[in-house]
Amino acid sequence: MKTRLKRFSWRGVTTQLFALVVLPLSVLLLFIAFGGLSLHRQAMRMMVGERDERAVRAAASAISEQLNHREKAIHALALLAGETLSTTGLQAVLTTSDYLLPDFDLGLAFFERGGGLLASQGETIFWESLNPTVPPLQEALARDVPPTFLATNHPQTGEPIILSFAVSTKGGLIAVGAFDPASLARQALAGVFVAEAGSVIYLVDASGDLLFQLGSPSVDETSETHPGIQEALAGNSGTNYVPVSDGEHVVSYSPIVPIGWALVIEEPWDVISSPLLRTTEYAPLVLIPAFLLTLVALWFGVRQIVQPLQALESQAAELGRGNYEAIEEAVGGIAEIQHLQNELIHLAHQVKAAQAGLRGYIGAITTGQEEERRRLARELHDDTLQALIALNQRIHLARLAHSEPALTASLLEIQELTARTIENLRRLTRALRPIYLEDLGLVAALEVLTREIQQASGMPVSFHRAGEPRRLPPQTELALYRMAQEALNNVVRHAQASQTTLDIRFASESVSLSIWDNGLGFTPPENIAELAPQGHFGLLGLHERAELIGAMLDIQTSPGSGTRVEISLEDK
Repeated sequence: MKTRLKRFSWRGVTTQLFALVVLPLSVLLLFIAFGGLSLHRQAMRMMVGERDERAVRAAASAISEQLNHREKAIHALALLAGETLSTTGLQAVLTTSDYLLPDFDLGLAFFERGGGLLASQGETIFWESLNPTVPPLQEALARDVPPTFLATNHPQTGEPIILSFAVSTKGGLIAVGAFDPASLARQALAGVFVAEAGSVIYLVDASGDLLFQLGSPSVDETSETHPGIQEALAGNSGTNYVPVSDGEHVVSYSPIVPIGWALVIEEPWDVISSPLLRTTEYAPLVLIPAFLLTLVALWFGVRQIVQPLQALESQAAELGRGNYEAIEEAVGGIAEIQHLQNELIHLAHQVKAAQAGLRGYIGAITTGQEEERRRLARELHDDTLQALIALNQRIHLARLAHSEPALTASLLEIQELTARTIENLRRLTRALRPIYLEDLGLVAALEVLTREIQQASGMPVSFHRAGEPRRLPPQTELALYRMAQEALNNVVRHAQASQTTLDIRFASESVSLSIWDNGLGFTPPENIAELAPQGHFGLLGLHERAELIGAMLDIQTSPGSGTRVEISLEDK
């Protein structure tokens, strides 16, 4: 009783929903999630950049105001000094101007044009050591119009300091105020910028020398190469995003116009954002469980449906090649696939039984065909061939009995025709019944076969033997001979080869037969079942004879590369 495979309508719908809805929807949700996360991070990045740019502009403006204020204060001090030229009077002016010390935290002083110190307020040792040890100060004091501000180094600590100059309108005195640029920068930044972890602030003078730095830079860079500094020194302000080893930093810069300095703020933008904003970055990631569920469903489909079907497809291909045991290996999977495999196993058993019956039938037909060939060869040899030989002898006697030239020529022509017919008939009987095979064995029969093929077709055929020859069972020798005969005939009819080789090799427990040529070749079918529909009946006969004696047949060919037929037989 034939069992039919049950079908459920939901199977196709489920597959289509999974392939057309679930999987694309999961991909879309992931795209939205990570796309939203990317847009969110981009917006935060721009927000931090705008915030830092406003801060650096405000700080630069505050520093400019402080510098303007200190410039005016030092000019006012120079005007007061012009009212008195005595050292005592100058010292009194400095004493009464101590309200300026918060701005000039390193002190105030009066110098002569030649550089001599007249009076000072603050650390005396600082002013005494500053004059002879700082060449820029000496050069500034010697000028007719000294610079408003001069950046130099502290004589004791080596830290950067700023000197502010103003010339008295009377007496040619020069008022000088000294202050720490770090305190100036901290005071300007205090109200507009809060340094976070990883933030770095640079204050650079017009020569590119670093006046103030807050924080540790992420990379070892000089003030000339750091992003933003050259742009600010050129009078530009703006924001750059610089990739570094730990992520991306936002670099905001602005010039300090009155003095030509540059202020740069650098910090990692993703650290600056608020914890709430950083938390909202991961809100779209709640879609990941849905994606994971989709992956689990996909894994289940691949593991329980796709892979078993692929294994079943491979086994079905082996079944088509005649390997009936391959289909019996369990492939697993869902119940429907297992039911399908069981049906295929049942079908394989039926095909195997039918194939066994067909092989027996073909064996019987082949045996009957060989018997008929023997009977026909025997009749041709015993009757027809003997009659032709007798006829040839009679013609020879007739030629001897008559001397007329015309009659003798006609008899000679008939005798030659009879001789050719006898030779063709002998070749035919040898093809029908290889007597050399029965008497001398397979090797001798194959050697004679190659000579006859070469004589009949004119194509060179080489014969090679390896190993110690031995007799095989009659049916095996006959099958190998017929296979070699069919292969050589195929070469003559189809290959258009210029050279053919037949090689037989005897090993201790095996015999192999090879026939190869340098002809046209062809595209072999993938399945034996395709031989008959494509008209390859000779190849089909080779396969059938190989199966009858349990031999392995391998045909190697491709268009333009010739053909090689390998026949291997275990002989234990």
